[in-house]
Amino acid sequence: MRKEFPRLLSEGTLGPLTLRNRIVMPAMDQNNCTEDGLISDKTLQHYEDRAKGGAGLLILETSAVKWPDGATSKHQPSLSSDAVVPGLEKLAERAHKHGARMIVQACHHGRISGLDISRDVPVLVPSTPIPSFDTLGMAHNTTTEELMKMATLTGGKLPTFKEASREELEEVIEAFVEASLRIKKANLDGIEIHAAHGYLISTFLSKAWNRREDEWGGSIEKRARLLSEIVRKIRKKCGSDFAIVVRIDGHEYGIENGITSDEASTTAVIAEEVGADAIHVSAISSSGTGVGFTEGPLPWERCQYSELAKTVKSAISIPVIAVGRIEPADGERLIAENSCDFVAMGRQLLADPELPNNLINDSPEKIRPCINCFVCVAQNFWNGEPVCAVNPRLGNYEEKVEVPKKLKNVVIVGAGPSGLECARMASNRGHKVTLLEQTRSLGGTALFSSLTTPKNGELINWFERILKDSEVVIRKNFLADSKSIMSFDPDVVVIATGSQSSKSNIKGSELPHVLSRDQLKALLQEANSSEIIKGRKNLSYLLLWLGRKSGLFKNVQKIRKLSKLWMPLG
Repeated sequence: MRKEFPRLLSEGTLGPLTLRNRIVMPAMDQNNCTEDGLISDKTLQHYEDRAKGGAGLLILETSAVKWPDGATSKHQPSLSSDAVVPGLEKLAERAHKHGARMIVQACHHGRISGLDISRDVPVLVPSTPIPSFDTLGMAHNTTTEELMKMATLTGGKLPTFKEASREELEEVIEAFVEASLRIKKANLDGIEIHAAHGYLISTFLSKAWNRREDEWGGSIEKRARLLSEIVRKIRKKCGSDFAIVVRIDGHEYGIENGITSDEASTTAVIAEEVGADAIHVSAISSSGTGVGFTEGPLPWERCQYSELAKTVKSAISIPVIAVGRIEPADGERLIAENSCDFVAMGRQLLADPELPNNLINDSPEKIRPCINCFVCVAQNFWNGEPVCAVNPRLGNYEEKVEVPKKLKNVVIVGAGPSGLECARMASNRGHKVTLLEQTRSLGGTALFSSLTTPKNGELINWFERILKDSEVVIRKNFLADSKSIMSFDPDVVVIATGSQSSKSNIKGSELPHVLSRDQLKALLQEANSSEIIKGRKNLSYLLLWLGRKSGLFKNVQKIRKLSKLWMPLG
C-alpha cells in the first residue's frame, strides 16, 4: 500500500487539524440547497460520498455570509442565521464519520451578487466607476439558450454598483465573524475565507478595482485591511482550535493593475500575521470573456497555478494549498518540490469520489478520469446543478443503485461512452451483459474525438480496464440486426448507437477530396475504410490507404502526432 504516492497520502497538519492525507476537495458550487439556503439531503449525500472516498479535507461550496445579500444564488448555502446550524451539523457528522475533516468556504460576492441584482439592490465594490472591460464578453461565445438561462438568474437585470461605505464594510466583517461562530457551533472544523475570484475581498485587494484613498485603499496593507480584519476577529472569537484558511488570487489576469504574484505573497504574509492557518492559491481573470475563465479560475493547463503557489509558499511559514488541474502524480511531485503542502483536486473528485481510496489501495488505474470538458462548471452560470460527462451519479443522488430482484440477460448495441457505462452499471448490478460493437474498437465517437482531445481517450481506456475485470462479454466487429440480437435470447435490449451526424452545409464539403466526420471516424475504426478510399487517386488518399494497410489507424497516439505534420486527421 501507498507505494506510488507517499507524500500525497501522508498525514498533514493544517493549523489545529491533522488530515489523513494531503488531498483537498475545494469548494465547488452544487446549487442543491433549499431555496432559503439550507442544507438539503442532496447536499449531504454529495459531501458524504467524497468523505467516504477518502479525501483528507472537504471544503463546503461557497456560502453567503449575509445571505440573501451578497449571494449569487438562492440555492447556495446560507450562513446568515442560526437556522443553518442543524444542516451544517449533519454535514459535520457525515464527514467525520468517514474520517474526513470539513471546513466551510465563506464569501460575500460583491459585484457578482446575483441575488442582489435580481432584487434591484446595488452590488458592493471598493470604488466607482468600476474598471472598463467587456462585461458581456462571454455572450459572444454563448448560445441563445444559455443566454436565456443566464438572464433568468438575475431576472434579466444588469448590476448597479455602489462604493462600499465604512459602515457596510464593518457589517461585512461582523457577518463573517457571526458565520464563523455558527460553523463552529455546528462542529465543523473551520472556515475558508474566499478572498479570490473577483468577489468582494478580492476586489479590495486589487489596484484595478480598489482606487480608494481612505484606510481601505492605497497600499497593499490598506487594500488587505478588509481581509485582515476578518481574519483577526474570527481568530479572536473562535479561538485556536478553529482552522482559518484564506483563498487568494496568486495573479489577476486580463486587466491592467491587477493583483501580481508579489502582491499575493504580501497578502499571504499579512494573513499569516493576523492568524490564518493556511493559504489556498488560485487565480482570476477579469477579462469578462469565456476564454478568460480558463486563465482563472477554471484552468485548462495542468498545474496551471503551481508556480503561483510556490511563490506564495516561499514568503510564509504556514501551509499552502495548490489548485489548478493537478493530477495525483503532479501532486506528489509538487509536494516533493516544496511548491505546496496540500493539493486541491476539484473536478477530479466530481468525476470520481473514490480517487483517494484508489490511490491508497494502489489502484490508480481504477480512477475514472475527469476529461476537463467544463460541463460541470457551465451549469453554475445559470445556477443549475452540475452534471458530469463521465459520472452520471453526480447530482442524481436520489437514484439508488440496488441489486434487482430478478437478474436479466441484457444485450447492449453500441460501445460508445453510453453503451460502455450501461454495460458497467448493469454488470455491477448482477445482470448478464453482452456488449455488441460493429467496429474493432471501443469508444465510438469519443475515440475519434480523442485525436484532438486526448482526455476522451483516457476515458475509453478506463472503460476498457474496468470492463476487462468484469463479467461483461464484448463482441467486436459484430454487425447487429434483429436476427443476430435475438440469437442471444435477451430479456432487455439497449440501443446505444449514439447520435447521427447532420449533413454539412459548408461550401465545398461535397467535393471528392473532402472527408466527412463519419468517414474519418470510419477510417480510424477501420469500418468500411476500403470503400472510403477506393477510387480516390490523389496523394492524400494514397497516404490514407498506406496508413490503413500498415495498421497505423490502430494507434491513436501515432495519428495525433502525425496530424501535427499533415492533415486531415487531428
